[in-house]
Amino acid sequence: MKQAICLLDTGPLLSFLGAGLKHHSWTVEQWKRASPPLLTCEPVLTEAAFLLEREGRGADSIFALLERGVIRLAISIQQEQADLRALMHRYRNRPMSLADACLVRLSEIHASAEVLTLDSDFRIYRRHGNKVIPVRMPA
Repeated sequence: MKQAICLLDTGPLLSFLGAGLKHHSWTVEQWKRASPPLLTCEPVLTEAAFLLEREGRGADSIFALLERGVIRLAISIQQEQADLRALMHRYRNRPMSLADACLVRLSEIHASAEVLTLDSDFRIYRRHGNKVIPVRMPA
């Protein structure tokens, strides 16, 4: 059976790269189950790089994952701007980040995808207006 496409959020990316972080073991196990490439977006990588740099760990590990094809950028903000704007407007009361909007939009584009996240907002967000987004997150 073919595995679902995995959409990667910032939290699991940081937890995967950071031994000793709260969800590191859980995240490593999820990455073992996933079929590369894990799809993501530039805002997720921007958030992760910023947080890694702030902790003094550098962003080289993110570039290494990109170079090896383990993660892949899978959405163009330029091409999807109308849908991204609509999502961010719809969830402005949360408020929704651009990274979250990109992952919701990717889940609309890839119907069989699951979002690998630590963010409980993905239990609230809906794709195509009213459809639950499949998520993988710790209990």
